[in-house]
Amino acid sequence: MQILKTHYHPEIKTLDNKSVFTRLATRSIVIDGNAILLLYTERYEDYSLPGGGLNASEDKVDGMVRELIEETGAKNIKNIKPFGIYEEYRPWYKPDYDVQHMISYCYTCTINKKLGASKMEEYETKNGMRAVWVNIHEAIMHNEKTIATSEKKGMSIERETFLLKRIAENF
Repeated sequence: MQILKTHYHPEIKTLDNKSVFTRLATRSIVIDGNAILLLYTERYEDYSLPGGGLNASEDKVDGMVRELIEETGAKNIKNIKPFGIYEEYRPWYKPDYDVQHMISYCYTCTINKKLGASKMEEYETKNGMRAVWVNIHEAIMHNEKTIATSEKKGMSIERETFLLKRIAENF
């Protein structure tokens, strides 16, 4: 799978003499016409692709399917194809490491348009995260506005907006 981008958070000036923790994750790309299945998070005022961290030794595709079902209630997941990798280096705020190296494996797939019940983690529910079908161009404009104006934006919005733009170019 090709690397789409390697992003360094502005606080990461160098990796010299830094302890780095690598986290593997997956992201799902589900398109239906001009609509894309995303997660809207009220806390951060952003749209993001369904996905999350892989469990130890979990297969990437199995992890993508698991996260997609948990976060959106997706059913009948088929036609899974690699899209690309987004890697990023971000500050790690726990004492065991200085930097987190996040590698997100992105896959396209198809699902039934009607979603089942999600099984969000407690923090996701508290953050006001919910699955929505949204026009991809509206989601990009919304995220760009959040980047420009919101004090609440999270670290992942740069990744998500880059990926949404790349997806829009390809579909």
